[in-house]
This record gives sequence, C-alpha cells and structure tokens, in this order.
Amino acid sequence: MPPLKLGAHMSIAGGYDRAVRAAHAFGFETVQLFTKNNNQWNAPPITDAQAGAFRAAIDETGVVDPVSHASYLINLASPDDVLWNKSIDAMVVEIERCARLGIADLVVHPGAHVGTGEADGLRRVALGIDRVLERTADLAVTIDLETTAGQGTCLGHRFEHLQAILELAADGARLGVCVDTCHIFAAGYSLHLKELYDETLDQLDRTVGLGRIRVWHVNDSRRELASRVDRHAGIGAGLLGLEPFRFLLNDPRFRGLPMILETPKGVEDGEELDARNRRLLHGLLAP
Repeated sequence: MPPLKLGAHMSIAGGYDRAVRAAHAFGFETVQLFTKNNNQWNAPPITDAQAGAFRAAIDETGVVDPVSHASYLINLASPDDVLWNKSIDAMVVEIERCARLGIADLVVHPGAHVGTGEADGLRRVALGIDRVLERTADLAVTIDLETTAGQGTCLGHRFEHLQAILELAADGARLGVCVDTCHIFAAGYSLHLKELYDETLDQLDRTVGLGRIRVWHVNDSRRELASRVDRHAGIGAGLLGLEPFRFLLNDPRFRGLPMILETPKGVEDGEELDARNRRLLHGLLAP
C-alpha cells in the first residue's frame, strides 16, 4: 500500500508557511489552505518572501502534495454575466496563486444555477472552466471539482453533474475531482456498510471514473443521509460513524491521494480536535 497522505485544512494567518508547519506539528503528511481570504474577491499579490517561506516549509517538514481551496464567492454556474465573469477572473487568480506557491491542486465547488436549471448551470460551469483554462494554459495546476451536499440550487450533489462538466469542458486533462465524504452522504450516497460503500464507489466509477479523483475531504456529517445539508462533524462524532472511514483508508485505490480533514477545530477533554481526528483515523488502518 502507498503511504497514507492525511492532512487538514489549516489557517494561513501569519503566513502560508504557518499552515504547513501547523500540519506537520500534528503529524500530518499533507495540508489544505486558502491562498487568500476566502470571503473576499481581492487579495494582495503573494510576495517572493511569502512564496519562498512556503516552499522552504514544504522542504523542511516533508509535507507533500499541498492542496488549495478556492474562494466560496466563486460561482461558475451563475446566470448573471457580471458575477460569472468575476468568478472566471477570480479562478484565474486562484490558479496563478497556486502556481506561485507550487500547489498542484485547486479544489472548487461547481456552483449554483440560481433557478435556471441544472442543464444550463452545468453548461455554464463547463464554459467558465474553458475560459479559465485558456487563460492559464501555461500553469501546471489541476482544477478539482468538489462533490457537494446539494443545498439550494448547488450543483455537484449527483456524480452525473461532475460527469457532465468533465464531458462538456474542452480540456478535461486539467480537471480532476475532489470527493467529500460528508457531502456525498448528505447528498444521499450511502457509505456505512461495505456493500453500500462499494456500490457508491461503483457509481462514482461509472460516471466520473475513479482515476479522476485527486483529493478526498474526510469529514463526518452532523446531518442525516440525503438531508442535502452541509454540516461537518469530527470523525466518528457524526452520523457516518467510523466504518466508512475504515473502508476508505484501507482502500488501495485511494492510498497515496491527499485525504484532508475539514472538521471542527478546538480542544476537547485536553486534546486538540485535529490530533483526535488523526488518531481515530490511524486507528482504523489495517495492520
């Protein structure tokens, strides 16, 4: 089995290198971060010193395959041309910032169609991605479309949504998929029994193809199966329980991929929650 690449989303407060060193301090092998404030459109350029410190932290800690998450403001499915073009511009900047730091994977939510319908929204996403990739053709960054819980008019809660975007986009070679365990559970995909886990993965393979998966988000869910509500919980502290994570971590098809915790932070009973979640996950590994 390839080595486990477990990580967590870490704050960039104080510098991008701080996120890397925080992940390493917990014993994580990888990390996810924002390259800018995720709730603002604009951001100051990344300086040579910031980029150098980040790359040095990667080299010194041995943290591998860092992942970035795009701003939540971006909506490539928007029917509003102003917001759609602004989202395209923002995605170009996100990719440029990833390239500056040496990050190869940028996770993004497909977007919300805001009432125009799924078919129109999916076409809009694919066209937006085409514009983004045309403008960043010389940058070695892959856009990873994330599965979603399906709140409101958000796209991505059916594997077929991601399949459609991948098929409609002109340059599929620069597109991947990020699968979030909480999101797919909330979207109605069962994981708690081995046969149900296998069936869900079969559906994923028949649509997007397992070879497209580049990142996993490893989160429990505070809400029930098919709730269409996105509420993350710590490992084993939600309605998925531990078994789905046992199946995933011991699945040889995905060992070697970044597996990122986006679970609540803090301290409970004297233990950092990131440390607890890491400990629980490592306890599920087959000997």
